[in-house]
Amino acid sequence: MKLLDGTKFAEMVQMGSHHLTQNADFVDSLNVFPVPDGDTGTNMNLSMISGAKETEANAQKHIGKTAQSLSKGLLMGARGNSGVILSQLFRGFGKYLEKESEINAKQFAQAFQAGVDTAYKAVMKPVEGTILTVAREAAAKAVEVAENEQDIIKVMEALVEEAKNSLKRTPELLPVLKEVGVVDSGGQGLVIIYEGFLASLKGEALPEKTKVDNLEELVNAEHHRAQEFMSTEDIVYGYCTEIMVRFEPGKEPFDEGKFREDLSNLGDSLLVVSDNEIAKVHIHTETPGVVLNEGQKYGSLIKIKVDNMREQHSAIVNSEKDEKQTVEKHPYAVVTVAMGEGISNLLRSIGASYVIEGGQTMNPSTEDIVKAVKEIGAEKVLILPNNKNIVMAAEQAVELLDIEAAVVPTKTIPQGMAAILAFNPEASVEENKEAMTEAIAGVKTGQITFAVRDTTIDGVEIHKDDYMALADGKIVASTSDMLDATYNLLSHLIDDDTEIVTMIYGEDATEEQVNAVVQFIEDRFSHVELDIIDGKQTLYPFIFSVE
Repeated sequence: MKLLDGTKFAEMVQMGSHHLTQNADFVDSLNVFPVPDGDTGTNMNLSMISGAKETEANAQKHIGKTAQSLSKGLLMGARGNSGVILSQLFRGFGKYLEKESEINAKQFAQAFQAGVDTAYKAVMKPVEGTILTVAREAAAKAVEVAENEQDIIKVMEALVEEAKNSLKRTPELLPVLKEVGVVDSGGQGLVIIYEGFLASLKGEALPEKTKVDNLEELVNAEHHRAQEFMSTEDIVYGYCTEIMVRFEPGKEPFDEGKFREDLSNLGDSLLVVSDNEIAKVHIHTETPGVVLNEGQKYGSLIKIKVDNMREQHSAIVNSEKDEKQTVEKHPYAVVTVAMGEGISNLLRSIGASYVIEGGQTMNPSTEDIVKAVKEIGAEKVLILPNNKNIVMAAEQAVELLDIEAAVVPTKTIPQGMAAILAFNPEASVEENKEAMTEAIAGVKTGQITFAVRDTTIDGVEIHKDDYMALADGKIVASTSDMLDATYNLLSHLIDDDTEIVTMIYGEDATEEQVNAVVQFIEDRFSHVELDIIDGKQTLYPFIFSVE
């Protein structure tokens, strides 16, 4: 096959999506960090289904238009870090092909490379040994082979083979993977999609559903501390500058890569999002005037906003926080994510404007977050994910909003509570983001959950159905007795400087167990103030906030 059109590519997308659907449970099961919320397969599958649905509805012979449909569907359906990265891979793929009606082998390979370039730019701190590595090395092999090979099927075969080889090498790149002798399951999900593409091109049946003899051969790296690539950069430039540029004839042709590179020398916290008509820029800089001049090279400035982050703003907002989920309009809103009626009510009671249902096992998509923000009608919004696997979807949602918005990268419910309490309705979005992020650092999070398989992590031997004690994401104990695990966790978290402990108990904690934990804290740590909340959350019988 020397040429590929949009109709055939749409078939490839459908088969890649179907193959991932068949293996989503398998990918979910490959989380060596044995909490019952290993959801990479679910997130990638739901993201890919959204992309496939949009592609099927808008498939055309013009491959550029079909690829753009896939990009749009993935963007709006992206869930979790793996789903967001997947959407960025095919965003770059689609952008590269947007003007092409059909493509040859070399263009096909270059499209994969363009997707890798886009995905790496989207991730603030790329970590090797993940889905990014698998995508990069596979694309590089495809480009190499396409230099001398005109058959698109041969190029796809080389890409799939290298993707599998790259997956096997991931433990050499991520220490946490090598520690347990496993590979990355985000990369495994991508390999499965690529296998579907290849089967479609060759007119063959899909590979059989993957079977695993030893679950410790694979892992979802997103659930490890090693994949913390969405941490917030310290603000070192004084002016938060935002502009929108409408492209105009006669001006310099817009090149997003060149524009991004030019602006990167002027400050930090840079974000550039563009389509065929407009570019939107956010940057922290000491020279906002220079940023405006750079934008004017391509057209007219239709929006300019510059905030001096060294001075207190007086954007006074008088709005009452309703304790119930409502579509009441909020000029300045805090949108957060939580699972469990009790936790949702708690977050609303301390200042959350809107709580999106989700968290463990079901991450809200980019589109879910965008819809929540639009429903509340805010002019300014701060988004609190309360889960590290939702941070990237939240960041992607911010790119799609046309209001002032920022993500406070909360990764647990206690962090979300601390951040909401630090919210100041009279401060700017950037000032609130900084203050709320700082508040997160003063909170320790404890969680009790159960193991879904046998494994060993950080020297702790874990057996299936054991209760695990997690202190800020690190397993500190594993035992068959829930109370033993809880007592061990509290002894690890509480010290002489601790003042307040908030205990949030879930659906699986009995009244006797709750009373026993209360008695333990009162007996062993009489100096702390204890708050008790019925969170009604699943999977985690106890969540503790320690301050």
